[in-house]
Amino acid sequence: MSTTVKYDLEMIKDEARQLIDKGLISRQQPIYTLCKYIPDRDWICVELELEENDFLLRDRIIDLLGSEDWEED
Repeated sequence: MSTTVKYDLEMIKDEARQLIDKGLISRQQPIYTLCKYIPDRDWICVELELEENDFLLRDRIIDLLGSEDWEED
C-alpha cells in the first residue's frame, strides 16, 4: 500500500532549496524541473499546491523561493 505525501508550499520550497544546495538544480530552471525529484504519485499534489498559490510550472524556481536569507562566507 503506497501513501501520498501532502505537500504544502513550504515543503515544496524546502525540497527545492535542498536540491539547489546539492547542485542538482539551479534557481533559473523552471519549477517543473522538480518533478524529476518528487515521486510520480506525489507530483499531482505538488501541482495542485502550486496552482493554489498562483505558481505556473514554467515559472522559475527563484520565483518560488522568493527572497532568501544569505549567510556570509
